[in-house]
Amino acid sequence: MITTNITKAKKALINDEIVSIPTETVYGLAGNAYSETALKKIFFLKKRPLHNPLIVHIKSVEYINNIAKDIPEIAMKLAKEFWPGPLTLVLKKQKHIPDLVTAGHDTVAVRIPNHPVALALLEELDFPLAAPSANPFGSISPTSAEHVLNYFGDQLNIILNGGECSKGLESTIIGFENNIPILFRHGSISIEEIELCVGKVIIKTNDDLKPNAPGMLSRHYAPSTDTYLTDNVVELLKTFSGKNIGLLLFKNQIEHKNNIAQEVLSKTGDLKEAAKNLYAALHRLDKSNLDIIIAEKFPNEGLGKTINDRLERAIKK
Repeated sequence: MITTNITKAKKALINDEIVSIPTETVYGLAGNAYSETALKKIFFLKKRPLHNPLIVHIKSVEYINNIAKDIPEIAMKLAKEFWPGPLTLVLKKQKHIPDLVTAGHDTVAVRIPNHPVALALLEELDFPLAAPSANPFGSISPTSAEHVLNYFGDQLNIILNGGECSKGLESTIIGFENNIPILFRHGSISIEEIELCVGKVIIKTNDDLKPNAPGMLSRHYAPSTDTYLTDNVVELLKTFSGKNIGLLLFKNQIEHKNNIAQEVLSKTGDLKEAAKNLYAALHRLDKSNLDIIIAEKFPNEGLGKTINDRLERAIKK
């Protein structure tokens, strides 16, 4: 059920039920981060592998000490700059954080969402929320309540409606090794913005065996339709003659003799707008009974790096 009733969501969460919540990045499947019952429900509902950690969502910077310990100064500098917002920090965990949350690591991923509905809900609770994206594992992330409903139907009693997500891409995830910042996942805050705050960041964004953070698996964020990524859409089109094709494009449509589905993410070439529109466009293409989706590679700068990262993980291997 799609609703705006925060009180109902609060009661459900207290009873170890799972609630879909809006954030500025994507919609999440939220449960009590301290409850193994709730956590098991999240993993079961998503069909998520247990070795893939969850992000804990908290209500304030001050609350972080309930979740993490031995927090580096550089982490607090990032928190003060970007929280509330689409930045997740991977920190040494407090002992009471369940291993289910952290996939057995001694670190925990934590952030403060920048969405009025999520923050209002967190203020009503005396526990933090573990909340991965509200989609079956590996599929396209949801950026509207309708996307969540389409995925889970009556498996979810409460989907809190907060409108379309303002960022449309998951949070940037930063960890630390010897006080050096490590990028575990490209996200809604560009690596350039992070480096302006704390200097050079080391990139470690792939790990299929024991990921330190969500979003590090090589196959992820994927439509059910076979998807290809290319620098030259026109040339790749020629190799799929007779196919029912959908195009995911940055700013310009492609002139083509056949009637093909085309999604342009930003007619003005704005990478932030393109990022916001990415998943919704992929959802539409994936529902269009296509043989294939061809995605155009984005400029490898700013949020273009994040969009390319998502598309690379979505392509047909």
